[in-house]
Amino acid sequence: MQIDETDQKLLALLGEDARVPVATLARKLGLARTTVQARIDRLETSGAIAGYTLRLGDSIAPRLRATVLLSIELRAGPSVLDRLKSLPAVESVHTCSGRFDLIVELSADTTAQLDEMLDKIGESKGVKSSESLIHLATKLSRRRT
Repeated sequence: MQIDETDQKLLALLGEDARVPVATLARKLGLARTTVQARIDRLETSGAIAGYTLRLGDSIAPRLRATVLLSIELRAGPSVLDRLKSLPAVESVHTCSGRFDLIVELSADTTAQLDEMLDKIGESKGVKSSESLIHLATKLSRRRT
């Protein structure tokens, strides 16, 4: 699917606020409301827009976030991933290149919860080593997921 400059502008506006009315989007893009709606429908149908999500505000979002870098044993990926999936604090898992095999993002409400999750991850069968990075403050976020 071809995404033109207008689609890119539309996606950027939706990325800022996915609940903005179509009429407002149309006004900002200088297009008819029906044209904008048709573009949104096409972007959804093609999979360019996979869905809409809720971002929690600071007052309710978990207070602590961490990134865990994991080195795992050869062929242990599926079992380690199954273990990570079973831990509710794990928000995402990414494969990566370099000296680590997986990047794990987690969140917790307390340092005790975070410590418990880090212990559970480190004790998982197939995990050779881990390194944890606790997020202090977000200075920029352009997440599209």
